[in-house]
Amino acid sequence: MTTLDLAGLEGALARLVARAPAGAVGVLHAGETVLEHAWGFADRAARLEMTPGTLLPICSISKQFTCGVLLDLVGDPGALDDRVAQMLPRLEGAVPTVAELCHNQSGLRDYWALTVLHGAAADGVFRREDARPLFGRMRTTQFAPGTRYSYSNGNFRLLSDIIEDRAGRSLGELYAARLFGPAGMETAALNADTRLRPGGTVGYEGNGDLGWFPAENGIFWTGDAGITASLRDMLAWERFIDATRDEAGSLYLRLSAPQTFRDGRRASYGFGVAHEEVAGLPATGHGGALRGFRLQRLHVAARRLSVVVMFNHEMDPHGAAVTLAEAALGGGAPQARETGSAGEWTGDYLDPETGLALRLEAGPDGDLDAWFATTPDRLRVTAEGAGSAETRITRDGAGLRLERPGDNLRTTLTRLSGEARPDIAGRYHAEELDGGLEVVATGGAFFGAFEGMLGRGEMRAMRPLAEDVWLLSCTRAMDAPAPGDWTVRVRRDAGGGVCGLGVGCWLARGVEYRRL
Repeated sequence: MTTLDLAGLEGALARLVARAPAGAVGVLHAGETVLEHAWGFADRAARLEMTPGTLLPICSISKQFTCGVLLDLVGDPGALDDRVAQMLPRLEGAVPTVAELCHNQSGLRDYWALTVLHGAAADGVFRREDARPLFGRMRTTQFAPGTRYSYSNGNFRLLSDIIEDRAGRSLGELYAARLFGPAGMETAALNADTRLRPGGTVGYEGNGDLGWFPAENGIFWTGDAGITASLRDMLAWERFIDATRDEAGSLYLRLSAPQTFRDGRRASYGFGVAHEEVAGLPATGHGGALRGFRLQRLHVAARRLSVVVMFNHEMDPHGAAVTLAEAALGGGAPQARETGSAGEWTGDYLDPETGLALRLEAGPDGDLDAWFATTPDRLRVTAEGAGSAETRITRDGAGLRLERPGDNLRTTLTRLSGEARPDIAGRYHAEELDGGLEVVATGGAFFGAFEGMLGRGEMRAMRPLAEDVWLLSCTRAMDAPAPGDWTVRVRRDAGGGVCGLGVGCWLARGVEYRRL
């Protein structure tokens, strides 16, 4: 059995406590808790201190519990495949399987990103009954099911409804009976309404410079998120994983088993569990986010090590969890620094497959910041290219070759150029959503606002990126993190006039709008 570096772990914890305003952190090794620590306040105004028993929404970490109930209930997910089409009555083409929902390979656009296109306010209310009409409007997938990975919370909301319909019981009851009880998660529960605050915990937006502000959330979510739990509950889950590690067919072994795409390539996500490397070792886990909350759990099976980080603010929990794990294991594997010039790569590119812009900007220490998915990806520049754990770019003539193995995406991007024409103001309609987009020019600046089944959204700044390519900003939305910039591609008719717009972000691509 590997001996932990307890002194290194304590040092990493001390540095974390000095930086983060509040949190609860736990480390489990060989079935025993070696670290359980909480600091700061669950509610600053009420002076309610954070403790290992404080309840927090674990957000998307809930996804593995949803898949756990599914596997425990029916065994083979394929037994429920016929129910997916019932939830998507207007969907054209191939219908994803239940397993493809579990593995984020469905091709369905993320429903929280779609709430932006449906005009929802970030602080608005999304009711339980709003989900089915939103899914009922879906006509197309953004890729053929099983061929790509794209994170889609809606996959797991569909699973929630499918499971409840199959079992005739609420998902909360199923969690409690099939998972929380056996694992000893004594205070964990499904609390799907984010307006409620079990235990009184407040989540905070902001940062140390601007200050911390209570986050107001009004969404109802279930299956994709919704579980509240304490640090002690989460350590009980990790203890359950360790205790069942050698049981053939144990639940977590099934949840964390490697999955593949339809072409046989290995996927890095399956059954609500993400796969990565920590200190050079295979690790599984998941993060969670809601405005005002950030969480992460990691499990390194080869060392029987688990780390849980729970924040009621918006600092990076994944980085904290990895740092704690590496410290406990005696430090991460050293990375050789190769030479390269970030300036040779900077610029804007367009991926014809996804319709998304890739922006490469010089970062610190000669690195590149790549803006393509929801958050920027820091790429290490070498003589051959630039890359990170998720992304790799190399030269391909005048363009770039982009590889994201976790997404099963390999594509060639063209460099963008030219000046955008200021003729895009007007109203547009998307058949996919039965929703609208209004683009307004005012004093030389451009703004866009979406509207649909959830209301009339606020005006958001647009900026020209290149000829017939714009970015529409979205820094705040119902879910967190927000979708980020939407790439807006201008379509023109034979006479050169604007006839439509293609709008997309990493979570929701290829939504076509027709000019009215």
